[in-house]
Amino acid sequence: MFETRALDGALAAVREAHAPDALVLGTERDFETLDPAVAEELGLLVDGLDPVSFPDEWLPADVPDPLAQYAGSDFTVGLPGDGGVTWTRQTDPPVVFVKPRLATSPDAFVDFLLAEALVEVGLDLPESFLVFFGERYRELATAVPLDPAGVYQLAAALYVAYCGLHTREVFADWDGDFPDLFDAWVDAGQRLEPRLGDLSTEVARGQTEFPAAAELACSAIKHAVDDRIEIPAPFAALETSAYAQTGSEYAVEWARKTFEQLDR
Repeated sequence: MFETRALDGALAAVREAHAPDALVLGTERDFETLDPAVAEELGLLVDGLDPVSFPDEWLPADVPDPLAQYAGSDFTVGLPGDGGVTWTRQTDPPVVFVKPRLATSPDAFVDFLLAEALVEVGLDLPESFLVFFGERYRELATAVPLDPAGVYQLAAALYVAYCGLHTREVFADWDGDFPDLFDAWVDAGQRLEPRLGDLSTEVARGQTEFPAAAELACSAIKHAVDDRIEIPAPFAALETSAYAQTGSEYAVEWARKTFEQLDR
């Protein structure tokens, strides 16, 4: 099920600088929840396993099944939509997983995702949007007029923006030291940029649902350094040091005020 993925060159240097104890594993199949036999196999590769669960009070009464499962007692790593690279601190040492869905992706893109995960581990960022919001996830759901799937999508986007505010400064400094990783980071941002120009108008006209627009804009925040990318309103208000410092409290208040403005 798991195979140690050797790192060399820039990725080895990134791990050494940011998460020297992290284990990088390729996986035989895509997964979020690990059944006991698979968890036992993972346990042979690490020093310890400590699966976490989260209080029922954190969640509204009606949430998508994957989120309820993630919050429960099953050993779950990541959530649907997290992509082909996920990581966890439910193991000792932390583990970064590379899933087979990336088998056809360009090597440069996979390396970028791996580098990003190693930086996130090293920065001690929250492992998921549920960890990020905690008990404020229920507050977010109350603050916005969205169905459970919409709240889920918005929360995931806000978490991406928060992480990006921390990781992007690291990537921006890699131009000289790790040019291939830097170029992949820039390229990922440039691919998003053409879709941002009309995003505010599309939301206002109902052409793009708000959670989908948030997903796009918040992904772009990960790359918006030194005026490389202009983040459209109302998402530009997330590109602030205040959000980087205060996290979920800021996110909930931003969501509340944003929807109050949209309703006028």
